[in-house]
Amino acid sequence: MSTFTALYGSLTSISPALVVAGIVLLTALLGFTGASFWLWIAAGALTLFGLGAPIWGWVVLGTIAVLFGIPPIRQILLTGPIVSLLKAMKFLPAISDTEKTAIEAGNIWVDGELFSGKPDFKRILDESYPELSSEEQAFLDGPVETVCQMTDDWEVHQQRDLPKEIWDYLKQERFFGLIIPKKYGGHGFSALANSAIVEKVTSRCGPLSTTVMVPNSLGPAELLMHYGTDAQKDYYLPRLANGQEIPCFALTEPSAGSDAGSMTSSGVVFRGEDDKLYLRLNWKKRYITLAAVSTVLGLAFKLRDPENLLGKGEFPGITCALIPSDTAGVVLGKRHDPLGIPFYNCPTEGHDVVVPIDTIIGGPEQAGNGWRMLVESLAVGRGISLPASSTGGIKMAARMIGAYSTVRKQFGISIGKFEGIEEPLSRIGGYAYIFEAARRFTCGGLDKGEKPAVVTAMAKYSFTEHLRKAINDAMDISGGAGISRGPRNMLAHGYFAVPINITVEGANILTRTLMIFGQGAIRCHPYSYKEIMALMNNDVKAFDRAFWPHIGHVIRNLSRSIVLSLTRGMLASAPVSGPAAKYYKKISWASASFAFLADVAMGKYGGNLKRKEKLTGRFADIFMWLYLGTAVLRRFEAEGRRKEDLPFLHWGMQHALSQMQIAFDGLFQNMGFPFSGPVAWWSRFNSLSAPPSDDTSHLVAKALQIPGEQRDLLTRGVFVSKDVNEAAGRLENAFLLTFQAEAIVKKISRAVRKKILPKDRIDRLVPQAVDAKIITQEEAELLIQAEAARTDAIQVDSFTQEEYMQTAAKPVKKPRKKSSEAVVSQN
Repeated sequence: MSTFTALYGSLTSISPALVVAGIVLLTALLGFTGASFWLWIAAGALTLFGLGAPIWGWVVLGTIAVLFGIPPIRQILLTGPIVSLLKAMKFLPAISDTEKTAIEAGNIWVDGELFSGKPDFKRILDESYPELSSEEQAFLDGPVETVCQMTDDWEVHQQRDLPKEIWDYLKQERFFGLIIPKKYGGHGFSALANSAIVEKVTSRCGPLSTTVMVPNSLGPAELLMHYGTDAQKDYYLPRLANGQEIPCFALTEPSAGSDAGSMTSSGVVFRGEDDKLYLRLNWKKRYITLAAVSTVLGLAFKLRDPENLLGKGEFPGITCALIPSDTAGVVLGKRHDPLGIPFYNCPTEGHDVVVPIDTIIGGPEQAGNGWRMLVESLAVGRGISLPASSTGGIKMAARMIGAYSTVRKQFGISIGKFEGIEEPLSRIGGYAYIFEAARRFTCGGLDKGEKPAVVTAMAKYSFTEHLRKAINDAMDISGGAGISRGPRNMLAHGYFAVPINITVEGANILTRTLMIFGQGAIRCHPYSYKEIMALMNNDVKAFDRAFWPHIGHVIRNLSRSIVLSLTRGMLASAPVSGPAAKYYKKISWASASFAFLADVAMGKYGGNLKRKEKLTGRFADIFMWLYLGTAVLRRFEAEGRRKEDLPFLHWGMQHALSQMQIAFDGLFQNMGFPFSGPVAWWSRFNSLSAPPSDDTSHLVAKALQIPGEQRDLLTRGVFVSKDVNEAAGRLENAFLLTFQAEAIVKKISRAVRKKILPKDRIDRLVPQAVDAKIITQEEAELLIQAEAARTDAIQVDSFTQEEYMQTAAKPVKKPRKKSSEAVVSQN
């Protein structure tokens, strides 16, 4: 008893300042660790005891414990009134069936960890970072390498189509059946292999890539594999695998692009004279890849069943069906011209097209489930095709422009040695490392069976946007050689094609402002979707189970954000040691601030947040770079923490964190209260990282200009031509010779500085350098060979007037319409 009294006396004698400090530290500790409600109560009791609080303090604490800690009481006195208030205010957004289907498509993967505010990096590091199987690698080294060698990108653009022998080879080697299981005659390749194949053919020829990519993306094969009847699979999949059938999928319409729910294409169920059920279809679609050469057309339409013959009501909903292209009423044959890139992209119409009811994918039972089919398939497909083609483009730009920066000389030195060139060159090299990391990491999740719709939306947006940046930087470095079209130009066609990638599979503006964070805030947040559904169902108990843990979640992330901001992330844990450890800590810090700000935004704007697209776009940027930074860390770990990769690790992580900081600054600046006024200081402490330093950028740019293992690993997977008579092979050869001759050039330059040799062009000094025994005859021959190769590689194409006119697209003459017809057409 005397000991207890002494302890009590010592506690009550502590100075008020120390008491306040202790309370603050205890509060920070409980919040930072996400302590349970009852642990908070226990801490409160200990504090009251230590302070010798009066009885009313204990009454207040007890009241809080009963009111918030006993669910039946809490639901009656607190949760029920809150539910009534929120419903009256219409505070949380109502979700339509279409939105609900899109939100529930796929699942949550590592995006849930990053949205949590406290990511579990041990779990993330356990995620797959896969390699190709021996069979898949053999296909890349065999048929894929062969078709790249067969393809002349300039010739494809001149002829406006792939040559017949390439179409035949693609069918022969079952390129259209990459994802189709082997039992149906396909290859049954993994998502990683599908991605790697698309990446490699993209580095050779854009139209070749699109032709291979589309049948293996969202389309008949993908939909049949997951939703088709056995009869449909047995008939179509073998024919799709061997190229006997060429598929397309028609979704987009003049009035229904990003808003697919507004489509006007229709199908009506009716009973025929033979007493069987049929569909009468009408549609007007556009931007449909491969439509003009297709033999089977996948079609999305709104189904109407006036007599309820299917037993699903008059309006079952969006439905998908397979229509043979030669069916009466199907209109094909025309082509769009997407920026001069000659892949088949076409309109199609259908006028009273009558087909059996079993053309519905999955049969009549799947009538009305088309929207779910599409969004679930896109939840996977967005993470494969366009990210693969973008990575191929970025890596090819890195390889070619690194070589060009060495071969091209001005003022007597390679232009890659100028800091003005190093800056964009380092960005291209940094992007090559980042997006290969994210490509492999994403495919690893997909091959494990994940269907992370938010992650694949991030992938589609970020990969295509950074391809655009990489190609722009490469064009700036190449200068006149980049803008002069012809067989020697390796950049122009990719430059023209970039906006196509930006536009398809969900335009990037929409993807960034509505999908990544709009859906992510609901889908990836641990509680918000549960709260919304509970409100819609007027389920007080379900809302109670989500709402109060949500409050604890906010308190934890607020505490973590403040503490990690004040300590520069040092108190966060890291699953590894070494140079990458600090970046895990900063990702944790950024995740905590992001998660807290997301809750503040949802609390402040409620259902109107989706209309605050400038804010949601900034949230999307942070979320996206959290994922990309995590992929960089996963790659560095998976590849054995190579010392040679350190410049790329530092560049990638510093760039990711600085991009997050830009977005955070925009949020702090524009969200107003509570980030204005007295607490505005917080934003100054939330400074994650400066952009990559000049020294780091120098090391990245330098690596692109040195032949060998590091350059080859960075650009692994692209097609590297060995033919010195075509553009890529010619430049690669000149690069290798120029690099080998660099030491010889330095010998002659030193002799000039010492006035042993006169000032003149290097190639003119070679005989004198040999005579003066500054270089050997063998060195002279290598230097002459290198200079000849270098001079040849920097040449650009030129044409006679007749040749130039032959390269121009022939104008298509259209019959003039009468004025009344023109007016009708416009309407």
